[in-house]
Amino acid sequence: MRKTEEDPFRMASDNSHHNNPRGGGATGTTEKTTVFSQQDEQVDPQEYAHLLDLYDSSFRNIAEGEVVKGTVLKVTATEVIVDVGYKSEGIIAVDEFIDETGQIAVQPGDIVDVLLERTEDREGYVVLSREKAEKMKIWDDVEKAYAEKKVVIGRVIERIKGGLAVDIGVRAFLPGSQIDVRPVRNLDALRGQELRMRVIKVNKKRGNIVLSRKVLLEEENAEKKKHTLDTLAEGKVLHGVVKNITDYGAFIDLGGIDGLLHITDMSWGRVSHPSELFKVNDDIDVIVLKYDAATERVSLGHKQLMNDPWSNVTDRYPVGARLSGKVVSLTDYGAFVELEAGVEGLIHVSEMSWSKRVKHPSKILNVGDSVDAMVLGVDPGTRRISLGLKQVESNPWHELSEKYPIGTNITGKVRNLTEFGAFVEVEEGIDGLIHISDMSWSKRLKHPSEALKKGDTVEAMVLNIDAENQRLSLGLKQLQTDVWDEFFSQHNVGDVVEGKVVRLTNFGAFVELVEGIEGLIHVSEFDESQHAGKDGKLELTVGESYQMKIIKLIPGERKIGLSIRALKNDEFRADWEAYTETTGRPEVTLGDHFKHQG
Repeated sequence: MRKTEEDPFRMASDNSHHNNPRGGGATGTTEKTTVFSQQDEQVDPQEYAHLLDLYDSSFRNIAEGEVVKGTVLKVTATEVIVDVGYKSEGIIAVDEFIDETGQIAVQPGDIVDVLLERTEDREGYVVLSREKAEKMKIWDDVEKAYAEKKVVIGRVIERIKGGLAVDIGVRAFLPGSQIDVRPVRNLDALRGQELRMRVIKVNKKRGNIVLSRKVLLEEENAEKKKHTLDTLAEGKVLHGVVKNITDYGAFIDLGGIDGLLHITDMSWGRVSHPSELFKVNDDIDVIVLKYDAATERVSLGHKQLMNDPWSNVTDRYPVGARLSGKVVSLTDYGAFVELEAGVEGLIHVSEMSWSKRVKHPSKILNVGDSVDAMVLGVDPGTRRISLGLKQVESNPWHELSEKYPIGTNITGKVRNLTEFGAFVEVEEGIDGLIHISDMSWSKRLKHPSEALKKGDTVEAMVLNIDAENQRLSLGLKQLQTDVWDEFFSQHNVGDVVEGKVVRLTNFGAFVELVEGIEGLIHVSEFDESQHAGKDGKLELTVGESYQMKIIKLIPGERKIGLSIRALKNDEFRADWEAYTETTGRPEVTLGDHFKHQG
């Protein structure tokens, strides 16, 4: 009876391995029953039945679809044999145990989770699946995470319609609207990234899992925001992360709340675009400039953490100092020159050249040029420094008096004509003005074009030099003979002359005596007896020539007074005197006659 006292479970196990054609687990329940039938000669029937019951009851009571733990008995090139404590072992394809490196990630003695798909296949083996067990376990974990609102971590697989496919052990869906608190434009950039999310919907039967990263971020931001708001105050220095960059500034995440760092508060120096200084995800220290608790708006500064270069600018850039800088910007009215980071000066277009008329700064300077300039003025209050480019060179206008003393004759080309005169280029950048009144002694010019044309080469006399206001006055007629002086030297009051009426006014007639010389016959000096019209008023014809007498000469004012009546009176006086001499009748005098005529 010693054999009956031996352990039937070990006997069954040992015999089953010897009879397994795959060199592994038992061949099934039938084979195990046969083991006991071979002992019938030595075992009592009642005891035998008892042993069978004991054998059957010793195996685990597991059901199909249940995940159980098993022990790896053997690993072959194609299969892994696992004992789950059932009547027979299970066989699992070795592919289910291959890791990411392509190696078999299991060995005999390892405890693994497997799914019991069926208790027996056609060959009597238990049908197991490690892969399905893992998925079943994951689904249980997902449902637990959903119920308990736990965080799950997944890797983005690919972009799909409406969002992203994420691997959390099983494939799940992350909608585009749930990726971040702000819209994400480039979903492809997230591929391969690991994200922390929360399960917001799960349907095991349909195999659907919906995730949300936005919900988690909002919760985290709410906590951060509460802490940040509790400590937020104007003047406080905070550490933040650049969250977004725009043309006008950068939004800084302070911890659940964003603040705006305006472009003007980024640097004391010139900044064309915020991206020149910062990029998204940069760590940055900022100071709170303004905080509105009602709207939760925060204005931040970065340059305020550094010394203001304008604080002692007058000491470093005194008026009259000569310095070097770099042209950083051009405008219609001048060029901005960077003297140091945060300090710029303006060279106005009028301060660029002593002689050239600069229409635009780009004619003299380019962005990036290094220039020498002189400090003309400093205003720290308005943060302005006036610079001069021409001041570092000698002023040609100051040398003009030595080169061209007043009275000197110069030759130049007519550069431009205006209504009041002609500009003549004396030398490069130096123009002189011939005023219309200095173009002719005799001609009355309505426009300078009657005497000069653009491009003409003319000789003129220097009349005046104003170096401070950069004005040079020239004269054209001063090189000509003055016909007025010649006329006054050759004529006296009482001379009889002949002149042509050139124009009539309500007070008299202007008469051209010689070319360029005009005199005036006042209406009171007309010969009314001979030049009266039908209405009794004087009539003179423009273009007609008449004899007249000079009754007034004013050389200083270049005025000549003429009279036709005086000429006629002289003729009458001569006739009267001749008459009295022949008749001897002196009782009536010539004066009486004139008095009577008046």
